[in-house]
Amino acid sequence: MRVFSGVLLLLASLQAAQAVYFYMESGGKKCFIEELPNDTVVVGHYMAEEWDQQESKFVMHEDLGIKIAIKEMTTEHVLTSSRGPSEGKFAFTSHESGDHQICLTTDYTESHRRSQGQVRMHLDIIIGDAKPDNTGRNKQHVESLAERVRDLNAKVHDIKKEQQFQREREALFRDLSEKTNTRAIYWSAIQMFVLLGTCIWQLRHLRVFFEDKKLR
Repeated sequence: MRVFSGVLLLLASLQAAQAVYFYMESGGKKCFIEELPNDTVVVGHYMAEEWDQQESKFVMHEDLGIKIAIKEMTTEHVLTSSRGPSEGKFAFTSHESGDHQICLTTDYTESHRRSQGQVRMHLDIIIGDAKPDNTGRNKQHVESLAERVRDLNAKVHDIKKEQQFQREREALFRDLSEKTNTRAIYWSAIQMFVLLGTCIWQLRHLRVFFEDKKLR
């Protein structure tokens, strides 16, 4: 159990993933604050869907873009600011430890302006602990890093299942031990009462025996 707990804590400290979805208005802006240590890689995947009145469901539109702005709260230094499609990825490395602001803003092309309509945003943020090399900004490196994080998360899940199995076995063994101890106590009490009754019977028998001897 100690070995499993140690591995779990090690993997949990190496990687962390946060997946959320939320709603925002057209042209709206949503910001998140993440406290990051120094030289930490953050990989994010987002997908924006817009409510379609005709189809009565959320669908993706090519004209819908997402502006991404990330800055350090303490120094106000902008780490990245870009515009992407309705679905994409972003990655950055923290240069200083502290709070970092991640902002997403819906943005439409000139030929597709909308003043109303709700947007559903899916956001998956993966936080690692290793600083990438100079070529780590390309798409292949980001995908490789995200795949590595998924593998580690799968290992953590397996370790949690193993820990749950061990806890269930310990609970079963504990219940069995408690039942055995209870039965042993009951058996000891029964033996004590039997011995006490035997002693009382022997004393009464001896008493009657000696009284008969005296009368004779």
